Amino acid sequence: MNILLIGTGGREHALAWKIAQSPLLNTLFIAAGNGGTSGLGVHVDLYVSDHQAVESFCGQEAIELVVVGPEAPLVDGLSDSLTKAGIHVFGPSQKAAQLEGSKQFTKAVCDRMNIPTAGYGHFTNAEDARAYVRQRGAPIVIKADGLAAGKGVTVAMQLDEALAAIDDCFDGAFGEAGAEVVVEEFLTGEEASMFFLCDGKTALPFGTAQDHKRVGDGDTGPNTGGMGAYSPAPVLSDAMQQRVLSEIVNPTMTGMAQADIPFQGVLYAGLMIDDEGPKLIEYNVRFGDPECQVLMMRLDSDLVPLLMACAKGDLAGQTADWSQDFALTVVMAAQGYPGAYEKGSVIKGLDSLDDNLIQVFHAGTAASNEVITATGGRVLAVTARGDSASQAQQRAYQAVAKIDWPEGFCRSDIGWRAVAREA
Repeated sequence: MNILLIGTGGREHALAWKIAQSPLLNTLFIAAGNGGTSGLGVHVDLYVSDHQAVESFCGQEAIELVVVGPEAPLVDGLSDSLTKAGIHVFGPSQKAAQLEGSKQFTKAVCDRMNIPTAGYGHFTNAEDARAYVRQRGAPIVIKADGLAAGKGVTVAMQLDEALAAIDDCFDGAFGEAGAEVVVEEFLTGEEASMFFLCDGKTALPFGTAQDHKRVGDGDTGPNTGGMGAYSPAPVLSDAMQQRVLSEIVNPTMTGMAQADIPFQGVLYAGLMIDDEGPKLIEYNVRFGDPECQVLMMRLDSDLVPLLMACAKGDLAGQTADWSQDFALTVVMAAQGYPGAYEKGSVIKGLDSLDDNLIQVFHAGTAASNEVITATGGRVLAVTARGDSASQAQQRAYQAVAKIDWPEGFCRSDIGWRAVAREA
């Protein structure tokens, strides 16, 4: 079959890498891809906000499945437009994508279905939000209600920091995403992520991971889109995974179906695990980046039939097989990220990494005449497999050391929590 993959990041490179392994694939088209995906499919220049143009391309190239990587086209309703045209899409409808597109929408689902989550308040003006924060005190969490490219959340340890975050939201720092604000109780415990493939009725567990959001070693500094990740997440035991499914995800699927908004696609549950069990921090409606990279490294099953089953609504009875290996990815970012950074620096040494236990997934790169240049903040995800967390970590950092890119940097402690557990 012909497949169209939409997206340009490391997540999409990992998906392209896995989709390209499927014997069911005829041609993979990628809109628009990056410097690492050119050998996996045909790059196409599509303006994905122009739904008619995407639909026309699918007709011209006999596309049987569209896989939407990032969240923005889903919140924009691309899945609805293509589905209406009779094209199978892996990704939720615009209404269902509100699980990521609106923090308040998700909180309302949690309230209705008695899903364990942080206590919260929802505000449409700064004055009421500030009064709520002063009453509750710090630490506390301030979230822009809408999509803010992973930068709309402030974990405020001090009251002044929380008040400043509220002002940032309502003063336009995150555009329309900050027009409404959700203020949440500060949860303690250990964060982890669990993924589910969904067809509107069935939720198939699809791996666990833990990521590192802070830019600096020791989980210090500002939040980023993710500086590394590993899978599986040891904190999510089999028993805990079952609780996540029964207490959080299945009620969400039921609640969405009852509201006539069935959820199809991948549901990414960000969780806090404490002595009482799992609590939902937030939902995303697409694979995480860089969590997708470690999941794809461990997935033994053919990905394409699973994606198509979600799109067709016949996931029941499907299974996903996983390697027992551990996978770990280290993100290499441009100096200055998550602040201002320069583009255009040359990356060398990638051709020296000839090992089937290592994959370098590109994010912010471009390729020209076999020269790879950096074009974004998060640029590479150097990913390795191993029999243990420590072995995967060692292999990943050995690979990082072979990459010649003075303008880049990475954390030196990705996977520290899992390695410490092993020790």
